[in-house]
Amino acid sequence: MTPRNLIILGVVKLALIAVAIGVVFSMYGCNTVRGVGQDIEKAGEAIQRSSNR
Repeated sequence: MTPRNLIILGVVKLALIAVAIGVVFSMYGCNTVRGVGQDIEKAGEAIQRSSNR
């Protein structure tokens, strides 16, 4: 293998690792945003229940 091919292979590996890390963080981010949305929804429901009494 030529040095140029080794460099290209290394760059491709780094790019794939970066994409994989990005996917993992975006998945965790989605779960966090969803959890915050659920918490806000529950708080809104509690306010509605208290105002209906």
